[in-house]
Amino acid sequence: MNLEMEMFVVGSLGVNCYILYNEKDHLGVAIDPGGDGEILLRYLEDKKIELIAILNTHAHVDHIGAVDFLRDKTGARFYVHEADAPMLSDSKLNLSAFMGMPIVTRPADVLLHDGEVLNFGDIKLTVLHTPGHSPGSVCYLLEDRLFSGDTLFAGSVGRTDFPGASMEELLHSLHEKIMGLPEALPVYCGHGPSTSVGYEKQCNPYLNFSRSNGR
Repeated sequence: MNLEMEMFVVGSLGVNCYILYNEKDHLGVAIDPGGDGEILLRYLEDKKIELIAILNTHAHVDHIGAVDFLRDKTGARFYVHEADAPMLSDSKLNLSAFMGMPIVTRPADVLLHDGEVLNFGDIKLTVLHTPGHSPGSVCYLLEDRLFSGDTLFAGSVGRTDFPGASMEELLHSLHEKIMGLPEALPVYCGHGPSTSVGYEKQCNPYLNFSRSNGR
């Protein structure tokens, strides 16, 4: 797989935005463009990347801040899981109302479902629905890496004290969808450093606690 990847830490809450593109045809996708749209656009233009898709792992404010900007500038289509679609037009559900900067975005172009396979040229991702941090949280699985959004962090998991969140659902998602993946698989998170499935199985206190309690 001849894919290039660049990570940008964007917005006031430090979201990891990933841009993937194929060197051969320069078709690309952006995962979680949460802010700093001008910086992302400049990179796309400098690398002559044709952005064809914006893929969100969920629809909280810190992950959607530059979505409409990039849609307008590039014509890329916006993808989000159907269960998070209501958050796009509701500043309380996407949490922006509580941060003093209420924002909404236009409806998504494509609503995602669990197990769906997305093909963008040579970029092939499988959608894993992993509710818990939000009702429509997803991870995107490539053959050689996983983008976990705010479902899984290095040594931690996403918060579950938000509307529609559930720690029970989150732990179920992790055990059913993520922990069975190859241990060497790199995991690129929505905030903070990357990790691997195997490291989290061994060292993540949330996963080890839930396992010891029979979850």
